[in-house]
Amino acid sequence: MKLTILGTATPYPRPDNPCSGYLVQHGDTSIWMDAGTGTLAELQRHIPLDALDGIWISHAHADHSADLLTAYYALRFGDLTLTRPLPLIGPPGLVDRLVGFLGHREAAVIPEVFEVTEMRGWQERVIGELALSWGPMNHGMPAFGLRIQAGARTLAYSGDSAYCEGLVELAEGADLLLCEAGASEHPPAGAVHCTPEDAARIAREAGAERLVLTHTDASNARARALTGFPSVECALPGQSFTI
Repeated sequence: MKLTILGTATPYPRPDNPCSGYLVQHGDTSIWMDAGTGTLAELQRHIPLDALDGIWISHAHADHSADLLTAYYALRFGDLTLTRPLPLIGPPGLVDRLVGFLGHREAAVIPEVFEVTEMRGWQERVIGELALSWGPMNHGMPAFGLRIQAGARTLAYSGDSAYCEGLVELAEGADLLLCEAGASEHPPAGAVHCTPEDAARIAREAGAERLVLTHTDASNARARALTGFPSVECALPGQSFTI
C-alpha cells in the first residue's frame, strides 16, 4: 500500500502546500482521502480524477473538503470520462453543503456524479483491493477517522480529532498512523485537535509501528512527539510512504 501526501497545511493552503489531502493506492485501487483546498491539482500529478475508485472525507471543514466542489465541476462539466458515479464517503450533511454552493438545480444531478455514503457511527466498506473502516472522532462536529487495510498491512488516519479512545481503537496495531497534530497546546475551552504529544500517546497506546505527523504548523512537532514515541516523521507535500 502506498500513501502519497498531497498537502498538510492548516488552516489555509500555502505556496507549494495545499491543505489536508492524501492519495492511498494498492494494486489497481486508488482513494483520495480528504480533499482540502488545493489538493485536486496535486492529485492530478499522480492520477487523473476520473481514474479514482473513491473519495473519503473526514469532516466538512473547508481545509479537508473544499476541493470536492472543484472535483464536481471537473467531473460534471470537464473533459473527463466518468463511466459510473464516483463513490464518495463523507460525514452527514456533506451533500447539503455542496448544494449550497452549486444551487438547488444540481441536487438532482449530484447522484450522477457521486455515489454518496453518509458515515454514521462505526462502519466499513470494501473498495477494490482496499478494506475501509471508520468511526467517530472528537472534533466538536461530526468527524471521522479512517482505517485502511490491504492484506496484512494497515494505515490509520485520524482526520482532525483530539485524543480519544476511538482514535486509539482505530489505530490499534497499525503499520502507519497518520495523525494530525494541529494544536500547540490544549485550549481552555476543550481540545479538538491533537498536540504532537497526543499523537505520540495515541501511537504508543495503539501499538502502532510508525507515526507520521500531519496538518501541523509546529516547527518542533517531531521533536515533541519523539519524547513519547520512537518512530516519528513529519509529512511533506509530494512525499510517499510504503506501508
